[in-house]
Amino acid sequence: MTEELYVEASGTGAPLVMLHGWGMHGGVWDDCIASLETRCRVFRPDLPGHGRSPALPVQSDIDELSAAIARHCPRKMILLGWSLGGLIAIRLARRLPQRVRALVLVGTTPRFVTGPDWPWAVELPVLESFGRELADDYRRTVRDFLALQVRGDEHALELLRTLKARVFAHGEPNAGALRQGLELLATTDLREDLPHIQLPTLVMAGERDRLTPPEAGAWAAEAIEGARFLSIPGAAHAPFLSHRRQFLEGLMQFLDEA
Repeated sequence: MTEELYVEASGTGAPLVMLHGWGMHGGVWDDCIASLETRCRVFRPDLPGHGRSPALPVQSDIDELSAAIARHCPRKMILLGWSLGGLIAIRLARRLPQRVRALVLVGTTPRFVTGPDWPWAVELPVLESFGRELADDYRRTVRDFLALQVRGDEHALELLRTLKARVFAHGEPNAGALRQGLELLATTDLREDLPHIQLPTLVMAGERDRLTPPEAGAWAAEAIEGARFLSIPGAAHAPFLSHRRQFLEGLMQFLDEA
């Protein structure tokens, strides 16, 4: 039986699917919708186990999660992914290119943890500590993860208040889905996917992002043939909230050209 995900849709025009990050829900895009729905039909799914969507019976890897999302997406979509949603977007663009007409990656990296040949990420013990803390107090763990996302942003305090106010607006996330999501962030490496993506692509990064440093975004843009890279000055991990005007200007220009 296929689990039905909660999806909000509005606007008219080319389909634009916006995938949120770990612990959040589709409502994180609300501030951008008025500007986007005049030219796009915007779809904002809650990822499995997040917001109002049920958890998957089994969510073992990025392919299971991507397949669940794909079942709820229109054909020939513009696909935008942020953070964990960016991993899903990369895998969908690699495995189902006939479904995607253009790709936008925001605050995204093909690998979230450091390695001998990958310095632009967080240390594995950081994500492991969040996993251990989930069992004790998942609400506090989610809020601590939000604090990591805004660190370095020139509007960090205001942005953290916004994220904390919204994080449970679509209900309580599933603890199992949160744990599995952290495991995906800790174990997924999609660097080999990127050279196979042959789509118009925009990679956007916050200049001060500590979770997915801009160097990782620049590397991803180099790995995807023809991709363009946009760094947003003063922003950290959520530029669509902290620097919405610059984010929308960059996105609109790409949509017009792509």
